[in-house]
Amino acid sequence: MKILMVSIPNHHFFQWVDQLKDSGHDVIWFDSSDGGSPVERINWVTQIKGWKLKWDFPLRHTVKHSFPKIYALLQKYNEREITAVFENIIQEYQPDIVHSFEMRLAGLPILGVMQKYNSIPFIYSSWGSDLFYYSQLGIPKKAVSSFLERVDYLITDCHRDYSIAFENGYKNVFLGVYPGNGGITIDRTKIKDSQERHTLIIKGYDDGVGMASKVVEALALVPLTLIQNYKLLVYSADACIVHQLKDKEYFKSLKVRVINRGAFISNPELLEIMGQSVLHIGNSISDGMPNALLEAMGMGSFPIQSNPGKVSEEVIEHGVNGLLIENPLDVQEIASSIEWAIVNSTMRAKAQAINVDLIQKKCNRIALKKEIIDIYEKCIL
Repeated sequence: MKILMVSIPNHHFFQWVDQLKDSGHDVIWFDSSDGGSPVERINWVTQIKGWKLKWDFPLRHTVKHSFPKIYALLQKYNEREITAVFENIIQEYQPDIVHSFEMRLAGLPILGVMQKYNSIPFIYSSWGSDLFYYSQLGIPKKAVSSFLERVDYLITDCHRDYSIAFENGYKNVFLGVYPGNGGITIDRTKIKDSQERHTLIIKGYDDGVGMASKVVEALALVPLTLIQNYKLLVYSADACIVHQLKDKEYFKSLKVRVINRGAFISNPELLEIMGQSVLHIGNSISDGMPNALLEAMGMGSFPIQSNPGKVSEEVIEHGVNGLLIENPLDVQEIASSIEWAIVNSTMRAKAQAINVDLIQKKCNRIALKKEIIDIYEKCIL
């Protein structure tokens, strides 16, 4: 079977694709953003990149940086239309299935072509804010409905988003809820007992949707005596978070490690850190089911997580196996949650046992591999 996948370069997408390695299927990836070089970690996949520019002229990056208006004018004539390129790919590869990951970035740009080739089964995986936040992302309701009308098979990372799709007219096959990365590999030897954990972790996205700055503000309200013996790790940190941590006197007496957004940290390394952490805090005004949340829970880190559209409560029962942030902009609420979680060590130990078991049952990568391969088989029967 030829499976044509459409996505931007994304760590979770690469993990999903790797579930099909050695499945016998011919997998082709069309990079809808044409971003970066071929990806070595999925070198077994046919990768379609370098399609956008007609001519990569000398000193292009210099012109782009120094003369942005001139560069924008040149690019009107120098960039190929994604629809024309994608139609050529359809004709060349004759795929049995097209699978799009994200509507805004990898679905709507190819919709016209998929409507033309309406006999090809079309799978859509909804991720993150894709459906929940579509209006704020600038996608008209009519465009969402038109896209969902063409989709034959839907996969979501949470139950909430199936409901949103249904409300927007989706009437075809729902394949189920799956982690966006295709599952998590949990190494139980890396999971520390509750009393052996000495790190607090914050996901550092602060981009208008991610609200890590509110977590940093909240942490500074927690009595220093409660956390002075813990290390603090902020990963995927936007530049404003780095500055915020440096500027606040509160953090100068703590052991703080920052991993900048875009800096490489391998997934096994991050999982090992989660397996040593007391708390994992994620905060945003919009999201799907965060893969980082599932990973942290699977490694026994106590989750404090925002709950946009009531998505996080699909896996967290407040006060039992984690804490839900109901208002991601309420610094005092977040601070109180951090204090409560640190003080209640017995509750954290019970939550750890619940969460490790929960993620092992719901998100086990090995168990999900066959299910994911079977998805594609079902779609051409």
